[in-house]
Amino acid sequence: MIKQAIIPLAGLGTRLLPLTSVLPKELLPINGRPGLEYILDECVKSGIKKIILIISSKKISIKKYFYSDKFYKGLIKKKKDKRLKIEYSKIRKYKKMIRFVFQNSPKGTGDAVLKCKKYINSNYFLMLMPDDLIMNNNCSKSLIKLHKKFNASVIASKKVDKKDVSRWGIFDPMKIDKKNFIIKDVIEKPSMRSAPSNFAVIGRYILPKTIFKILAKQKPGKNGEIHITDSIRTLIQKKNKFIGHNFAGKYLDCGSMSGYIKSSLKISKL
Repeated sequence: MIKQAIIPLAGLGTRLLPLTSVLPKELLPINGRPGLEYILDECVKSGIKKIILIISSKKISIKKYFYSDKFYKGLIKKKKDKRLKIEYSKIRKYKKMIRFVFQNSPKGTGDAVLKCKKYINSNYFLMLMPDDLIMNNNCSKSLIKLHKKFNASVIASKKVDKKDVSRWGIFDPMKIDKKNFIIKDVIEKPSMRSAPSNFAVIGRYILPKTIFKILAKQKPGKNGEIHITDSIRTLIQKKNKFIGHNFAGKYLDCGSMSGYIKSSLKISKL
């Protein structure tokens, strides 16, 4: 059973400056809630019991968000506001599930994941990228269901415009059915000419614990970073089975200023 999840949060969020100069992008409000809470809710509703949040010393306010007991207790006693009790109860529930791990040098998602090695105690784990919100359907729950069916790693996917393939990790797919395919290869941010398809990696993964051995030996790739995509590619070449899943639900990219604004507007209408 998959009961552990990793959420990398140590990125600088430069695409959302100047907002992120004072507040981590994951705490920016989206329709009245921090974006991170949508991701945590997805984890909880998919059956996850333990969540590792990877932060940096520059984003310690994320940890403080879950450790504001004194503030809430004083305010609840003073205000007698039912809504405050509900919000505090929700934060306490998250807090019991969360462990914090630090990545203080921006060396890529693969490096962030490697820092969680000693805390993962099952053969597979879930990873979610906070910039990618998927509404109206629990993508993580769908991936876990497919993992049980195929006894394999699973990665969420969607079609993107061919002119945009250089923004994504791109799959070389072999169709299983309308929504699922075997991943023959995956390439991090290929050119339009070298892209094997226009099926892109979206930020939901079920990964094997064996990926830690690959990450420990992996050399930096593009921009001098350790990319999780490169480790996945190595595992595929070693005949590990990976399934791509074209998920249902509404995809929202919250990682840029325009995407953040659009996401807020769209969620307010759901």
